[in-house]
Amino acid sequence: MTDTQNEAHSASPQSDKKLTTREWMKILISYREPFMWRSIFEVFVTVIPLMLLCYIAYLLLQISYFLSLPFCVAAGCFLVRLFIIQHDCGHGSYFKSKNLNNWLGRILGVFTLTPYTLWKRAHAIHHSSAGNLDKRGVGDINTLTVAEYMALGATGRFKYRLYRHPIVMFGIGPIFIFMLHYRLPIGFMNAGIKYWISSLGTSLSMLICGAIMVHFVGLGPFLMIYLPTVIVAGTLGVWMFYVQHQFEDTVWEYNGEWQMQDAALEGSSYYDLPGFLPWLTGYIGIHHVHHLNSRIPFYRLKKVLRDHAALANMKRITLWESFKCVKLQLWCEQKKKLISFKEAVATQTEVALKKKLNA
Repeated sequence: MTDTQNEAHSASPQSDKKLTTREWMKILISYREPFMWRSIFEVFVTVIPLMLLCYIAYLLLQISYFLSLPFCVAAGCFLVRLFIIQHDCGHGSYFKSKNLNNWLGRILGVFTLTPYTLWKRAHAIHHSSAGNLDKRGVGDINTLTVAEYMALGATGRFKYRLYRHPIVMFGIGPIFIFMLHYRLPIGFMNAGIKYWISSLGTSLSMLICGAIMVHFVGLGPFLMIYLPTVIVAGTLGVWMFYVQHQFEDTVWEYNGEWQMQDAALEGSSYYDLPGFLPWLTGYIGIHHVHHLNSRIPFYRLKKVLRDHAALANMKRITLWESFKCVKLQLWCEQKKKLISFKEAVATQTEVALKKKLNA
């Protein structure tokens, strides 16, 4: 049992376990209030270590790139935390002021390589459709049902398998998304000028900031630090998002059966990371709570678990267990869970055999 679970077990009433989703929603309202001092503090304790790590990495380049790389990796972790702050701004949960949220989000987007307004819209769609089989395709990881996969031809199956391969999903994919995909408002080309301004404005700002850094440190050193830092951040970010929704007992339903709040609580995981990793990842692993009430600032999510033991034990996935999620690629409508390609073939064979016997 982790520290968070121990704290939650001692602090929460046993009756929590019987609460409905709507009752949880009412309880979580009391955690929505952001604290200005805390929000500012979290920016400083994220930005300052990020800058220091990059500076140390730069100094160590003069000795050895192998000494510099670990600091780039650490900087990438803090860049993930910076993205979580931007993420909260997008939900309007970081400050009480809408303008403060939006302007901080835009500024941070230059460093996270993520156009704020564009991402904010896509992410809002994700929150409003997560777990809905009829509304897949925006702000999520492409997930097919077993029947949909089996209906594909050889080329279609190959493309889907390639897309779901770990090297593509957590290696090539993050590089493509953050380096290329976000440079244009793909998916929102005709949705309004503000998405073009967001995408192109962020890209131009990135170019200007990059040019300034190159002027002071040189192109080679800049790329040797910048590229591994953003690649690590992108990979970790995609991995976190994957584990938060691509786990065995997640929830997927067609529109008629789908209910947004139930899907939020039941279809999102609690990624219970060890040690200081929850802090480093902005407690976004407490994703079921976040999806049920996205207006809770990330720094208050841990208190929710401390106060309510039932939530600390709901949809919990440990670090070790999370690696098993990589094998889950298809939604099985019969078993109501995510399964592997191998299991899908076995399931289809079993169904076909039953039909043959009943014929």
